[in-house]
Amino acid sequence: QVQLVESGGGLVQPGGSLRLSCVASGFIFSSYIMRWYRQAPGKERELVATIDRLSSTHYADSVKGRFTISRDNARNTVYLQMNSLKPEDTAVYYCTHRGAYWGQGTLVTVSS
Repeated sequence: QVQLVESGGGLVQPGGSLRLSCVASGFIFSSYIMRWYRQAPGKERELVATIDRLSSTHYADSVKGRFTISRDNARNTVYLQMNSLKPEDTAVYYCTHRGAYWGQGTLVTVSS
């Protein structure tokens, strides 16, 4: 069955960086678009970044220029490199396959 396992979250100071990973299994990873979402406390889940099977990318305006999504099809893994982090980036970050399957999420806290 489909499984998505995120990792890499943690506590970081404003201006710092983190790299999130999402390891996928149970489907042909290289054939599908992958997306990262986030959900901050008390807010709705929002789309952060998308990468298609040819590695074309799209970003939310709020993270453009600071976050980079990438994929390694040999490792069935999608990454989210997050630089210049801000307190408003604090959220649980999720990867998703087709919007139907979600990982457990990884918490990112940006605070001094």
